[in-house]
Amino acid sequence: MNVKQAIFKSLPNPVVSRYLDYKSGKEIKKYKGVGVECPACGSTFRIFIPAGNPLRENVKCPKCGSFERGRLMWLYLKDLNNLFESHATIKLLHFAPERIFYEKFSKLQNLEYTPCDLCPEKYVFGGKVKVTKVDITKIPFDNRTFDFIFCSHVLEHIPDDALAMSELYRVMKPGGWGVFQAPIDFSVKKTYEDFSITTPEGRAIAFGQRDHVRRYGLDYKNRLEKAGFKVTLDDFVTKFSAEELFRYGLDKKEMIYRCDKIE
Repeated sequence: MNVKQAIFKSLPNPVVSRYLDYKSGKEIKKYKGVGVECPACGSTFRIFIPAGNPLRENVKCPKCGSFERGRLMWLYLKDLNNLFESHATIKLLHFAPERIFYEKFSKLQNLEYTPCDLCPEKYVFGGKVKVTKVDITKIPFDNRTFDFIFCSHVLEHIPDDALAMSELYRVMKPGGWGVFQAPIDFSVKKTYEDFSITTPEGRAIAFGQRDHVRRYGLDYKNRLEKAGFKVTLDDFVTKFSAEELFRYGLDKKEMIYRCDKIE
């Protein structure tokens, strides 16, 4: 085992495993075909890799490692065009950066891109833009700094999510906006929290994943609004046909939580 392999082995993180899968190319060959198409990386495959807990079919891109939510978000942002075709500089703060977004955002000349995470050492993308160490409940940037904030599937890991949301609001510019995705249980109205549940096994049972601290319900929108945001639930996914949903590997229930700062 060389030094690089030893470092990877010491970081048992999904980001690392997806990076290694991508570098090896094994899954790309295994799923070779034209049945599905990843809109994020442009690759085609026989089908996407089953993934998730519980296991879901047609989920993970063999090349870029994107999941349903990432591919939908890429299509959504591309459809808006303001990130990709703006002539003005856009300051973008990105929490827990997915590799495919990191690679694309870091190459756009009109973006002043700040990818960040509490544990930046997990991100081994090898790009020129450094992943900054940031605690989402104590963001080390001035008020009204960012035009756009992208925070996908992070808040369900944060014990004090109200503080995190208020920090996201603080560092967003007036007139700025963000997308704050989280896993939502649409069958319940109220978010379920129980901070007496502290074991990974207990959290997996209660919240659906070992490192989640809550299960968001339909009141997720209200929680964001309490921080000051104007929240719009965008049903962008409904524009796609059943055939397109399968081809792009999208979740037909995924709603996009767009949060605007209006002052």
